[in-house]
Amino acid sequence: MSNAQYNFKDYIRVIPDFPQPGIRFKDITTLLKDGGAYRAAIEEIRAAVEKLNIDVIAGPEARGFVVGAPLATALGVGFAPIRKSGKLPGETITASYDLEYGKDQLAMHKDAIEPGQRVLIADDLLATGGTIATSINLVRQLGGEIVGAAFLIELGYLNGREKLEGIDVFSLMTYN
Repeated sequence: MSNAQYNFKDYIRVIPDFPQPGIRFKDITTLLKDGGAYRAAIEEIRAAVEKLNIDVIAGPEARGFVVGAPLATALGVGFAPIRKSGKLPGETITASYDLEYGKDQLAMHKDAIEPGQRVLIADDLLATGGTIATSINLVRQLGGEIVGAAFLIELGYLNGREKLEGIDVFSLMTYN
């Protein structure tokens, strides 16, 4: 089946009132379990971003790994994991970000990105943009140049793009 024959939203399960009342959670596991749809989604993102001359893809855990790693493989570039603080074994840098219920930190290995490398941030979901803005901060601390951000899903009504001003953003699906 060609990518044009996939309506990717048909592969996303929407779960009402998860993780709390009023939230309509977009579950990507129903896309991931279908090999053809998953491959087509990664291929469509690859086609949209390949013109950006990417050196490395960086993705925040955990779902950024399931988008970023196969996308890196499809483009023939490296993948740099962004993890919760304390999860990487080597020398790291960290950046804090706000959550609805407090603060958290993300970390990258100091040698994950070389100064001047062109980096695409990849994740499953663009919501408020906090995690992605923090990921961008980390890449820039290492001297990387952010050339874009790519997502399976964008929740347009949460205005996450506003935190990514000046960055080329590609979203496979948008919920408004």
